[in-house]
This record gives sequence, structure tokens and C-alpha cells, in this order.
Amino acid sequence: MIILAKNLEISNLLDIYGGMLNEHQRDFVDLYYNEDLSLAEISEHKGITRQGVRDNIKRGENYLLDLEEKVGVFKRQRQFNKQLEQISEKLGQISMVSMTDEDKNLLNEIKALCEKLAD
Repeated sequence: MIILAKNLEISNLLDIYGGMLNEHQRDFVDLYYNEDLSLAEISEHKGITRQGVRDNIKRGENYLLDLEEKVGVFKRQRQFNKQLEQISEKLGQISMVSMTDEDKNLLNEIKALCEKLAD
């Protein structure tokens, strides 16, 4: 399970910061994490050793993790999504029984905006 989370984290970081990697590193990391190719498959495809593939992936991973530590876009994105979920939960707890039609419409608009932001 931890491996899956790490894979997902690197994949998300690649989406956010991939443009900051050189073309080779981005390609190696993408093939390994997003295309789920093995080191041997990438090695064969790229015509370099497995160790060369691993080194490129590790350099790319370290660069992505370092960028996230310094910039924190992914961390803020996760916090934002968590707060949106909490808002949605609180909105769901509001009883619409004693509300006016105007209040109900407003509440539905707020829910719709939260859902839009979550996408």
C-alpha cells in the first residue's frame, strides 16, 4: 500500500513539476510510474543499462521531491481538497427542512461550486 501511495505521489509530482525535469528524466519517470514499465523494459526500449535507467529515475524522483519540499504545490492542493471535502460535509449536515426556497437555492449553489472546485 505504501508503494502505491509513493507511486501515486511521484506521478502527481510529475504532473505538476514535470516541465522542470530534463526531457530524459521526465521520459524515464513517466515510463516507470505512469506507463508501469519495468527497469528492464525501459532499458531495452532506450538502449541503456538497467542501472542507467534506475539512476535517471532516481535523479528525477529526487528533483521532483526537492521541488515539492521547496514549493509545496501538491501539499497545498491536497489541503485545499481536504478543506473542500469538509465544507461539503458541513453543507450536507445543514437541514433544508426549515429553510426558505431562497436559502435552499443558495445552499445548492454553494454545493455546486464546491463540486466544481473539487474537479
